[in-house]
Amino acid sequence: MEVGSLPVELWRVILAYLPLADLGRCCQVCRAWRELVLSLDNTRWRQLCLGCPECRHPNWPSRPHLEPPSWREALKQHALASRTWTQNGPELQSSACLLFFRRRKVRRVWHVGPGYEFDTLRGALGVVGAYDRVVLHPGVYEEQAEVVLKVPVELVGLGRLGEVALLVCVEQQCPTARLCNLVFMPPWFSTVVYKTSWGHVQLDNCNFEGAQLQIRGPGTCQARFCSFSQGSSAHLMGVVLSLLDSCDFSGSDTASVTVEGPPVSERNWACKHLAALTRTFPSCVVAGSTSSPKSPQAGSAGGPQPPAAHAKNEPVNIEDWRRRAGVDTVCQGTVIEDGWSDGERSEGEEEHRDGAESNDTKNQFIQNYKIPCDHHGLSHLLKPQPDGSPPLASSPDPPSVTPAPLTLQQELDRDPEAQMLAASTLGCILRRCLFRDGKGGVHLSNYGQARLEENVFRGLNYAVRCIQNSTIVMLRNEVCECRASGVFLRLSAQGLIAENNIHSNGEAGLDIRKGANPTIVCNKIHSGLRSGVVVLGNGKGSIRSNQIYNNKEAGVYILFSGNPVVSGNHIFQGQAAGIAVNENGRGMITENVIRENQWGGVDIRRGGDPVLKNNYICYGYSDGVVVGERGRGLIEGNHVYCNKGCGVWVMSSSLPQLLSNFIIHNGMYGLAVFCRKDPDSMDANQGNWPGQEGIGGDGGSGERREVDVEGRDGQENFNEEGELFAWESDLESEDERHSARRCISVALVEGNCVSYNGAVGLYVKSSEALNVFANLINNNRGPGVAVLQSSQLTRLVTNCIRENGRGGVTVEKDCRVELRGNGIYENSGHGVSFSSGGQIVENDVVGNCGCGIQISGSADIKVMRNRVQPAQGCGIALLGPVKGVVHDNVLYQGHPENRKSLLHMDPANESCVLRNNNILRHNSSTSVPPWVLESPPPRPQGPASAGLNSSQYPSRLGISMTTRISATVESGCHNGSKFCSIL
Repeated sequence: MEVGSLPVELWRVILAYLPLADLGRCCQVCRAWRELVLSLDNTRWRQLCLGCPECRHPNWPSRPHLEPPSWREALKQHALASRTWTQNGPELQSSACLLFFRRRKVRRVWHVGPGYEFDTLRGALGVVGAYDRVVLHPGVYEEQAEVVLKVPVELVGLGRLGEVALLVCVEQQCPTARLCNLVFMPPWFSTVVYKTSWGHVQLDNCNFEGAQLQIRGPGTCQARFCSFSQGSSAHLMGVVLSLLDSCDFSGSDTASVTVEGPPVSERNWACKHLAALTRTFPSCVVAGSTSSPKSPQAGSAGGPQPPAAHAKNEPVNIEDWRRRAGVDTVCQGTVIEDGWSDGERSEGEEEHRDGAESNDTKNQFIQNYKIPCDHHGLSHLLKPQPDGSPPLASSPDPPSVTPAPLTLQQELDRDPEAQMLAASTLGCILRRCLFRDGKGGVHLSNYGQARLEENVFRGLNYAVRCIQNSTIVMLRNEVCECRASGVFLRLSAQGLIAENNIHSNGEAGLDIRKGANPTIVCNKIHSGLRSGVVVLGNGKGSIRSNQIYNNKEAGVYILFSGNPVVSGNHIFQGQAAGIAVNENGRGMITENVIRENQWGGVDIRRGGDPVLKNNYICYGYSDGVVVGERGRGLIEGNHVYCNKGCGVWVMSSSLPQLLSNFIIHNGMYGLAVFCRKDPDSMDANQGNWPGQEGIGGDGGSGERREVDVEGRDGQENFNEEGELFAWESDLESEDERHSARRCISVALVEGNCVSYNGAVGLYVKSSEALNVFANLINNNRGPGVAVLQSSQLTRLVTNCIRENGRGGVTVEKDCRVELRGNGIYENSGHGVSFSSGGQIVENDVVGNCGCGIQISGSADIKVMRNRVQPAQGCGIALLGPVKGVVHDNVLYQGHPENRKSLLHMDPANESCVLRNNNILRHNSSTSVPPWVLESPPPRPQGPASAGLNSSQYPSRLGISMTTRISATVESGCHNGSKFCSIL
């Protein structure tokens, strides 16, 4: 009969009455008939699939509201899986034609129930033959002793699920068995209702109520569409391969699934068939990484959906960010200390602005009389980039794009070990299961192995716990609303955790400790009530290409000698720090995008000693990088920009190395080094052991709060479920901790670009020594460098300080500062303003609007071998009872109309020595002076040191340990900062 003889719609109505077997035969007629039968997917095939008593909705139990891609394919997969238990016969090695003469197995059907052949299950099992079928009619069947299965058998409950209940303890001593449509409840003498140690059992559409399923290797298990409720669990010990597919686990008293022990070397017959079934499920290696867990919709329990700019290279508008963050584009009146404000003009600046033609005078000076000084040692940082775009150091706009995180396939391509884990199929395989409303989800211990795919963990104490050298592979799972940590790894656990959606958990999304070393890639970790990822207690791990956002505390929190690799992640919109490194934490933190966090982008303190390299730390509502009390670390090559507070905030009790960073377009200081010692508070908070201080987020009111980075006003409960860990046995002593890396005795700031910040470029109020070498400090709204307190020596060497909105270098009284080999050019105030002791040696001070060098007060200072040309003020001005020596300086006249003395000293001053200074004035016969800076050329000199490693300067690095101090910042002493007080 031709298909075209009737309309297609009519054929579909007719075929909808056919049973499954007849539909299969129709598919084999011809191609037209096959296409016609396949077109019934949403009608007849759906009806057949849902009407099968042995299976449930293909997406049950986690997503029953979602339609499968194909109802026919779902029914086909069910049919294939339901026959696994019978496929243990010997394979024929002879001619294929003998297959037609093979005797078929004769299966008998036995009925159990009132009025049937057998009243009890034990009676039926005493007479059944191999592969017979036992049908249990509705009722409750209870056995007073253990029942043993000695031959392969199929037990099937008749009627709807729940009408046949077994109160039995079954031990399987045969190669295979199948149980379908049954409810298992524990008998009076045992909670174990089914166990096997060498055979294969297949469970389809069964319920376990308060009972335990126990499988011991080389035994195997395949459970599909089963429910484990009222404290039921599955316990697998040494299994080579078992498959739990589309099961529902709820109300567990312990872990719902426990996997214990390494897979045994011996395998049973079912392993190859189970491996084939697992390969039918799409793997990340086969399907690529285009599918990832969907981000929760805005307003849902999972938190807001992340903006696309965090995952793509999309431009960011600086003005839009300023409006959202509340940053004043002028940043007026930023109070720095004790009445000194960058909103106040210096005397030289005010005089320069008194004349109506001051701007014209400056322009004429720049065009005709300024000594050329553009070819200094850091001038390459001011040249356009190879693509023609303006240099980052002098661009009026911040970077507009950030790198996108890698996809899972890209991560696997560059990590063979992770790729091998993604393809592994040993141990227990759980896929498309639902774990809810219980104590634990999956527990692995003692070298156990498990693979979890597309499961949902919700409302548990914890979702996954992996300990004692066990291996976990988690792909595309959802872990949410756990009361403690979502995924917990310790005691040298390892594995791959990829493309999961981990959100809304009560503690950390992932907790890594005690030598655990997992690979965590391409996950979404968000909306947690504490941190996103916590690494502590010698925990390790590789945390790469994840999106970590909207967590209440730190996105990544590293402490107690935790030492992970954190690379390529997008960490954003957190309510505390982006990354916090505390309590001797370490870590390699590279190439992350850390943005829009409420507190510091990266917060380092209390012995924290990470390597922070090549990150984008931007658009934060507080400071970019915070190095707090006793913080350390190598901070190199980062882009720190558009943060509402400071770019980098350093406590002088800390010893970081800041090398080759771009610190630009921040709302307040570019780099602030600030501390005031307070001996009374040295031991005040020693009992607050995880205590990490946080930033108040009060919009710059000067109010401070004492809060730890994990966000609670007390001690962190890292001891999950009340366990007490002996931290002393896990943690290295501090002497051993610091012996591995050579310590430094002086904080180092070298090779950085500090530009376009809203206040001072480099602000120093420090009680300890500081080395500042070869930095480019330009176009900041306040002075380039302001030193307000420096009881120890602050060395400013070979820096370029140019075009800042106030003076170049300002040093207040009672400071110790050495200024050597710097180029100080075209700043809007004095080039150098000193009110304290120190040295000003071999600097080039050219084109500044105020005085070149102004010394005031009772300073005791040496001014030697400098080259100075002011725009219109004095070259060197000595005001008040200045002491010291001014000799061998060269002073060039600026504009010819500038009548001020190039070398001015108060007539009453008899304590300052002027010697061998060379004053050069304009020659009236020439319009342009022939002056150039040569022998040496313009400072700073030499090849750029921005790209050099600090180890190349051994003279700058000490080897002694610094004395621990405790430091506080008094409330209100530094108004406008977004940083916290130090506990």
